[in-house]
Formats: sequence, C-alpha cells, structure tokens
Amino acid sequence: MTVLVLTLIILVGAYVAGLVGSLTGLGGGVVIIPLLSILLHVNIHYAIGASLVSVIATSSGSAAAYVKEGITNMRLGMFLEIATTSGAITGAVMAKYLPVQYIAILFGVVLIFSAVTSLIKRAEYIERKKSKPAEILKLNGTYPSNGEPIAYNVTNVGGSFLMMILAGAMSGLLGIGSGALKVVAMDGIMRVPFKVSTTTSNFMIGVTAAASAVVYLQRGYIDPGLAMPVVIGVLLGAFTGSKILVHSQSKKLKYFFAIVVTVLAIQMIYKGISGTL
Repeated sequence: MTVLVLTLIILVGAYVAGLVGSLTGLGGGVVIIPLLSILLHVNIHYAIGASLVSVIATSSGSAAAYVKEGITNMRLGMFLEIATTSGAITGAVMAKYLPVQYIAILFGVVLIFSAVTSLIKRAEYIERKKSKPAEILKLNGTYPSNGEPIAYNVTNVGGSFLMMILAGAMSGLLGIGSGALKVVAMDGIMRVPFKVSTTTSNFMIGVTAAASAVVYLQRGYIDPGLAMPVVIGVLLGAFTGSKILVHSQSKKLKYFFAIVVTVLAIQMIYKGISGTL
C-alpha cells in the first residue's frame, strides 16, 4: 500500500469518525482510534496522539460559537480545567507504562459508558439551592433562553472537581474528550443546566486534550503524516454531521450510531483480552 492510498483511507475513515461523533455527541476520537488500531494496525499510542490533535481542532471550532452565544460558563470551565489538565497529564504519563491490552479494554468500557450516556434524555433543571464555595468562586451564572437570561446556581463543587480529575485522566490515557464524564460531573453532580454543561464541556475538551498532547508530542507519538488526514477528515465529518442533524430525526440516528460505537467498543475489549491488538 502506497503512502497516498493509506492517507486517503485514513482521510475517509476520519470523515466517517467525525460524522458519527457529531451525530452521537461523542466526538470523533471514539471511532478514529478503533479504526486506526484495529483496521489499519497503527500502534495505539500513535492513534491516541492523532485523536488528541483532532479533538483540539474540533473543540476549538465549536466552542467559539457557544462562547459567543453566551451559553458556556467560562469561569466554571476554567476552574474545572485545573482538575482536568492535571488529570490529563497524569493519564498521558500513565499511558507509557500501562500495557496496550489494558488501554484497549479500558477504552472499550469507557466507550460503552459514553454511548449509553449519549442516549439518556435530560431535562433542563435549574438549581435554586445556593452553595458557599460556588458563591466564593463566583461559579453561578446565566444562559440565554428565548431572549431572556436564565439564572442558575452551582452545587457540590468538591465532588465535581474530583470527577473532573478522573475525566482528565481518561482523556490523557485514551485520547478522547471524555465529554460524557464531564457532563455527568456538571449535570449530575453540580446540577448545572444540561445546555450549559454540554457547551462548557465542549469548551474544556480542547484544553484537556492540549495538555495530554504535549506529553504525547514529547514522546514522538504525534506523527504529522498521520495527524493531518485525521484532523481534516474529522473536521469535515463533524461539519457534515451538524448539517444532517438539523434536518433529521436525531433520536433514531443516535440509537443507530450508539450501536455502531458499542460494536467498536466490544471489538477493542476483545482485542485487549485476546492480546491481538
């Protein structure tokens, strides 16, 4: 196989990954890593490095739009980034010493959790109870809804901070955004409105991935020849997915692609257990 053919295959595969990631809300990394490691037999560390670069690119593009609309809680995001970046660096360092088989199994488990989480329908909930740490750190905020600002409070700051360390570690170790874990922390623990938690999570994902990417770059796991078609393909796929989502029945699409992601997860777990990765 020539370099040109391999690049085109990766580009098409990354496009599909970005499309699936956009329609499911899980991000392109959940597909691109199994694609590279299982189908193309790329070393999983290089696959994770390429995935992290694509996560940075996609997060940066979409996060800017949400920040402009005033939905993202910037102060909350920057505070929680202290936890996610420290976790991400720890996870990236651990990746060197953890056997590839264990990384594959853990990736599959997190993938299944993320797929299930993406299917759970969440209602907007406005927390009225005040939290002293949130008030001291000025984490409470507002978001626009039908032209009117909706105020909300943030609770359980400490518990969510610990959860964010875990989310960052998973991102650095597995090369994914860990958006599902971040949303669980903000939506389930801090009681942040779902719209705010998803957009703030998207804003945080890029910063978390950047922290991990530095470690992978220093170790030589980010190959420009591999990362370039992955980034371009994932970006194009994510853009296409956002257009399709507007004119389609997103619930049916999410179920379909969640099944696809789960199949990939099972493949990763099998490869890890059998030691054939």
